[in-house]
Amino acid sequence: MSVILADKLDHNFFNEVVSKACTTSNRENFYNCLSCGMCSAGCPYNGVHDNADPRKFIRMLTLGMREEVLNSDFIWACTQCGRCTMECPMGVEVLTLVRTVRGNFGLKAPGFLQDVVDAQIKTGNQMEVSNEDYLETLEWMEEELQEEVGDPNAKIPIDKEGADFLFLWDPREIKYYPNDVQSIAKVMWYVGANWTCSSKWWDATHYALFNGNDEESRIITQRYADEVKRLKVKELVVTECGHATHANKWGPKVWLERDNTYPVKSIIEKYVEWFEAGLLKVDPTVNTEPITLHDPCNTVRKQGLGDAIRYVLNKTVMDFREMNPHGNMNYCCGGGGGLLAMGKDIYPYRMAKGKLKADQIQATECKLIACPCHNCFDQLTDIIKYYELEGCRVIHLHHLISHALIMDEKP
Repeated sequence: MSVILADKLDHNFFNEVVSKACTTSNRENFYNCLSCGMCSAGCPYNGVHDNADPRKFIRMLTLGMREEVLNSDFIWACTQCGRCTMECPMGVEVLTLVRTVRGNFGLKAPGFLQDVVDAQIKTGNQMEVSNEDYLETLEWMEEELQEEVGDPNAKIPIDKEGADFLFLWDPREIKYYPNDVQSIAKVMWYVGANWTCSSKWWDATHYALFNGNDEESRIITQRYADEVKRLKVKELVVTECGHATHANKWGPKVWLERDNTYPVKSIIEKYVEWFEAGLLKVDPTVNTEPITLHDPCNTVRKQGLGDAIRYVLNKTVMDFREMNPHGNMNYCCGGGGGLLAMGKDIYPYRMAKGKLKADQIQATECKLIACPCHNCFDQLTDIIKYYELEGCRVIHLHHLISHALIMDEKP
């Protein structure tokens, strides 16, 4: 057992961390830890791999063990999924403390996490897609959409002022999965959405949420706020991306001035609106393959969209099977909190976490996994390869919807 030397403790360290924390909760709640261990009991990965015990992290913070905290592998191994806080009787936000330590004490993230943030600050998107390539991809997918639906007026509008909403893409959709652009635009065309996307700031992702740098987060979020104002739209809508949904819904409240905030929705919420308005008409019998759902932590646990996702699935597929546990009690995929961008040193932690998800998938006997999040999509794809889940593949909600649209009943 290691010895804790009292003269090495920094009794102001915890106060310093709390003072720097970005939160919409009462800051005094951070001091309410009872040392009961419910956070550790609630973490599904405590014991799955080393450095996964939130209670030890909290105790080191409250005791003032500055050097131990700043050199702890826990702060990078934690996916900030928030499940520990669900179990905490006092509501202590462990994930907020993790994020604060990451970004406010001169630490350098493992792997290429900071490189991703730097790229977005410098170029406007984390994958450094040139503006020319971005616009050409939208034009190309617009042409493909027109050919698919037989309508020369089917558009992917850019910089349209006064639209109902501004849509933010994930750069993976632009760079690696352009057919996703076509699939999403097909849904927009079908319902007659009055939408636009920006020629300037269009990347919904927000890895500064994970490195903990609030100034970088403010810069990214202000860009979206400026586009909402410039294009005179009513709301911002985010593609199927968990952390982008959370960062864009929660972020303006902590990173921007009050008069800079604006309505934000996930596209999942728009799917529900369109279904309820009778604008989305689908034939679920074309999606007959048994399908399960991975609940993205940021979308479900932090933004409460679990019921919305299930509403869409139950409208769109024939055989939906739940993982166990699911919803707010889901297991994180293991790639959240920026771990997907932390390289080889964190990879063993990712795959150790992934074993629980692999077991969940296999228990459903499904080969198809619905996943409305690109970050989770990539982690699940890695899990499928690593654990040799033969025949399994991951799919977004828009794929299911666009495939099932009843074309001759378009409103």
